[in-house]
Amino acid sequence: MNYRRIAGIEKDISQIVIGTHLLRDVDHATPIFDEFVSQGGNCFDIARHYGDAELVFGQWLRRNGHPENLVVITKGAHSPNCYPEFVTSELLESLERLRLDSVDIYFLHRDNLEVPVGEFVDVLNEHKNAGRINQFGGSNWTPQRIDDANEYAARNGLDGFTVLSNQMSLARMVEAPWEGCLTASDIETRKWLSRRKIPLFPWSSQARGFFVEGRAAPDKLDDSEMVRCWYSEDNFERLARAREIAKRRGWATVSVALAYLLHQPTPVYPLIGPLSVSEINVSLAALDVRLSDSEVRWLNLETHDL
Repeated sequence: MNYRRIAGIEKDISQIVIGTHLLRDVDHATPIFDEFVSQGGNCFDIARHYGDAELVFGQWLRRNGHPENLVVITKGAHSPNCYPEFVTSELLESLERLRLDSVDIYFLHRDNLEVPVGEFVDVLNEHKNAGRINQFGGSNWTPQRIDDANEYAARNGLDGFTVLSNQMSLARMVEAPWEGCLTASDIETRKWLSRRKIPLFPWSSQARGFFVEGRAAPDKLDDSEMVRCWYSEDNFERLARAREIAKRRGWATVSVALAYLLHQPTPVYPLIGPLSVSEINVSLAALDVRLSDSEVRWLNLETHDL
């Protein structure tokens, strides 16, 4: 496992983060969580909006103890509850469900442009000062709103947003899978991340299976959501290029696609969503994939020839 540090968090953070969105039963989740930890993973992405995911994680903690090195992320205030008052009620409920006194990172799961950004900054600082959260940020927030939040924080002697969780993958998102979702794959957001040095925790980092062999092809139309969100001429060219590199080196195509994110010039902690131990192993294999700068650009169609 590779690790990085984020300012303010006195723990090494595994560069690949396990998501919990689809793990709704502790008996299903336990072997997956255990395998992730056994391979050095220590960062878990959870959310109040993910059904029983917080309860499942809390049950797993109770079964296995609470290793001191775990890094716990949760999210709250998802639409239509994206208001400051729900930050408080949902965070307190999340901590109870997680069986924790605090979380390392807290994301606002959505933004609400009708709310002055300073109101979110104020309530997040209230909970940080109370010891309930360490660092906080936005999920599906625009760079401009993050900048506005941090300018407000600086003017008022408060802590600002230090992390972002927007979608990013080798494949470009054609349509958002859910309302209110934003990507960080566009060139302007990537430039902004590079300037600000804000760590990114991208969801759908493997384009929801687009790079898994046999899942996507121009004439394979059985998965309507895959077609709607990820099918494009450019994405199929990215798939072909990832497959070519994988074949040359003896890697899985999906491992190459995930490795693309690990080779970005800014700190990226991809979220994965394994449903089995074997899926964990394929994802973690990306840590062993070494790509040159020219290969990274070629994969993203920034150059014609390799």
